[in-house]
Amino acid sequence: MIVVDNLHKYYGERKAAGPLSFTIEKGEVVGLLGLNGAGKTTALRILACDLLPSVGSVRVDGIDVVDQPQEVRRRIGYLPDSPPLYGEMSVREFLVFAARLRGVPKADAATRAHEVEKVTSLVDVASDPIFSLSHGYKQRVGIAQALVHQPKILLLDEPILGLDPVQIVEMRHLLRSLRGDYTIVLSSHNLKEISETCDRLLVIRDGTIIASGTEAELSKDLLRGSKVCCTVRGDLSRAEKVVRSIEGVESVTSSRVEDEGDNGHALRIDADRDIRAKLVRSLVAADIDVVWLGQGAGELESVFLQLAGERDPEAVGQSSLDTSEKGSSEQRSSSEEGKEEV
Repeated sequence: MIVVDNLHKYYGERKAAGPLSFTIEKGEVVGLLGLNGAGKTTALRILACDLLPSVGSVRVDGIDVVDQPQEVRRRIGYLPDSPPLYGEMSVREFLVFAARLRGVPKADAATRAHEVEKVTSLVDVASDPIFSLSHGYKQRVGIAQALVHQPKILLLDEPILGLDPVQIVEMRHLLRSLRGDYTIVLSSHNLKEISETCDRLLVIRDGTIIASGTEAELSKDLLRGSKVCCTVRGDLSRAEKVVRSIEGVESVTSSRVEDEGDNGHALRIDADRDIRAKLVRSLVAADIDVVWLGQGAGELESVFLQLAGERDPEAVGQSSLDTSEKGSSEQRSSSEEGKEEV
């Protein structure tokens, strides 16, 4: 569906991206991961025919982006990091307008606008002016305008930037609902979200892809193991004994979880392989309740730090990697505007 070969982009003598070479298959959801200035947005803009490559070739659905940019644009829906919205228009007016710009016949534009309103849960605000919407709803309108002409490929630049926690969950569900119907390429600084949303990650540093694969594959290659956290209810000594008996487990630490009562405990497990399925089966068989299970906090961050060439987490924070406090403050400020998300 997308084939990029030896792509470079220069502004004068300054290199913005390259060399980039990758292939994305039909129906994949692929995430571009990297620090600010790594080349993610440049790559997306070239795929969207918003920029021309300086060197190399890019083919979208078999069509060269330089030779036939208009044909490529018909196949692509693009959401830049700042959605191209007209605040004085209502949601419905804007989506009809966007449909007409993308070549949708006048007789079909209103129908297409209503269809994407339903997909993106905008029906209840269809008659509202866009300036009155919260940031989360504006992001939905941005995705709706990218869908309105029925493209084959979606390019989404930071689709969850500035969203509050509820809005992030809603956006995650929206993106997952589009899986399979579209080939999706997105960039994000939110490591947890990009790993949960995407089938595969492309890690970019200094304009070049330095690693690709799923989070588990990157973790296995770089961390040589797996970190699992789980919350259990039951006899702690029996739970620890069960966990230590699982092949591949290297260490287990525990702590009390007050919200789960006297028998609630959090277990942190280091292993040399993925033990999650075996862990749950073994604990349940031993009459230990598993109330939460997840990979160790910070595992993807550790992978990212190695790939990005950063060793000090504070250095990454200064490079605008969106982890916790900074993202939370941005989310709080954005959620105070306009309509409240439900």
